[in-house]
Amino acid sequence: MKILRFYIIYRLPIIIVLIGLGIWAHVSHDAVSAWICYILAGISLLLYFMMGTMRLVQEAVTEGDPELAMKYIRMIKFPRLLFKPIRSAYYMIQSNLSLATDDYATAEKNIRKSLNTKSKIVGDMEGTNLMQLAFIQLKKGEMKEARQNLMAAVKAGIPDKESLAACYLQLSSIEIQRKQNKIGKEYFRKAKALKPKTAEIVKQIQQMDKHIARLPG
Repeated sequence: MKILRFYIIYRLPIIIVLIGLGIWAHVSHDAVSAWICYILAGISLLLYFMMGTMRLVQEAVTEGDPELAMKYIRMIKFPRLLFKPIRSAYYMIQSNLSLATDDYATAEKNIRKSLNTKSKIVGDMEGTNLMQLAFIQLKKGEMKEARQNLMAAVKAGIPDKESLAACYLQLSSIEIQRKQNKIGKEYFRKAKALKPKTAEIVKQIQQMDKHIARLPG
């Protein structure tokens, strides 16, 4: 893992070294070694532009180290050249990091870029992206837009049940605020039926359970 991390971080200097070795081998009339160096340099260059440091970024996010994630993200100089699924994940993580610092404008800008990165491979990310956009809009007080995007997220498909439960809970809350208690209760039932395990979502369900039972409709 340490070797892989070293390779990803220092990929560009490694490319330069490989090209230099290739030239040296060429001058030394060792054509086979020269072409091996050139091919390795070419592959590394493609990986540099098409994947960047996203593997390290995702590892840092998983480990709960946003500062390290930002450090690795800043090493990506040409995000538009990233392979489409990688590019979509790049913008989504950028949005997450901006959201963590309450920079809602940047968070929304980046999640929209992720949504606009069309790729069949990342088709199942559309629902997750729409849900995040909706949560950002809720933070900004844009209730109508958030409701529309949450419904679009459910329609597009949200791959994990924890996120889907969170989406249904938010829709339930919005509908109750709109005095649409019957619809709100239906969304709540759907959230509860998923039996989420995340502590925060479980707590929200417990709190809403007491409140929603007293509502008419």
